[in-house]
Amino acid sequence: MAATKLRRWLIFGGALSVCLPLAAAVLPEDRADVLYHAYDGGGVEISGPSLLLRKTFKDLFSVSANYYVDDVTSASIDVVTTASAYTEKRTQTSLGLDYLRGKTTLSGNFTRSSENDYEANTASFSISQDMFGDLTTVRLGYSLGWDTVGRNGDDNFKEDVRRQHYRLGVSQILTKSLLLDLSWEAITDEGFLNNPYRQVRFIDDGNPNGYGYQPELYPHTRTSNAVALRGLYYLPYRAVLKAGYRYFTDTWGIDAHTVELGYSHPIKERWIVDLGYRWYSQTAADFYSDLFPYQDAQNFLARDKELSTFTSHTFSLGLSYQFAQGGWGFIDRGSLNLGLDHVRYEYDDFRDLRADGVPAGSEPLYSYSANVLKLFISLWY
Repeated sequence: MAATKLRRWLIFGGALSVCLPLAAAVLPEDRADVLYHAYDGGGVEISGPSLLLRKTFKDLFSVSANYYVDDVTSASIDVVTTASAYTEKRTQTSLGLDYLRGKTTLSGNFTRSSENDYEANTASFSISQDMFGDLTTVRLGYSLGWDTVGRNGDDNFKEDVRRQHYRLGVSQILTKSLLLDLSWEAITDEGFLNNPYRQVRFIDDGNPNGYGYQPELYPHTRTSNAVALRGLYYLPYRAVLKAGYRYFTDTWGIDAHTVELGYSHPIKERWIVDLGYRWYSQTAADFYSDLFPYQDAQNFLARDKELSTFTSHTFSLGLSYQFAQGGWGFIDRGSLNLGLDHVRYEYDDFRDLRADGVPAGSEPLYSYSANVLKLFISLWY
């Protein structure tokens, strides 16, 4: 379960690309991607390979398949303060199909992931339509997820989660150099939405350290909305400026802002350098507290640092080398890519309980840095 959440928030959320949909009805090119990713920060290490294959048939269909692995070793602050470090493995497989008819593209995808205490299934469908001389692209999408939550050491524990994700977007070519994209998404979650292992703490004068623990308890529903505006500006010397802003809000009381900036610069004909920065800030959930005044202080209780008030800064560097430009056997061309992200997390109301001899509620605020490595090769054929 921890691998699922960390992967979503840290591997992909910290990738920092401000990519926009292509404003033309074309199928993705035939290609193969082999990826190695690694995350290290906050006492957590995640690494593993990924393989993506895509093939087009009769210029009408494009089929894709992906296999992804996360090997997780966790001694995070949540774990070491209430439990023992652990290791786990998560595998994910997905299959997708795109169908192109005129200026309309229909896409479907099914993804299944599995780890020792969490099973996740997601089916998604989307449609995009080009119009006004291919200068405008409108997108609609829907995803349905059904997950099963388990708990190690308790064979009788089994809870369900149901997720629905609605998407709407418009891409517009304004000039030969400027592309803008506006998108909206809404997500509804129902079921068991908290971590079956995590606990909250409350003031307990009878305890030597001044506080006790009890299991966290979340609402069984959550609805979130997000709107984003992103842009690409192509410079005369083949470089690209990227910028984006995203606002997020949900029924748990979280409001979040994301600002992304990027710059891609070509070096001669084969090299591309990417620089990026991402700033993220959010408020805490209504039922979050680092230290509750007493046991069962509220109907809902949370001490997940991802639901606290925090800010993150991410600096990214990417390097891409294009090879086999003239073809190499059955390979039309290829690229070798390296991406490095450095992320700094600063929490405003989540405290480091590893400090000794400090009164409850006076511990230093928690912060940490993480590094993300992405190394992959892409082959077009």
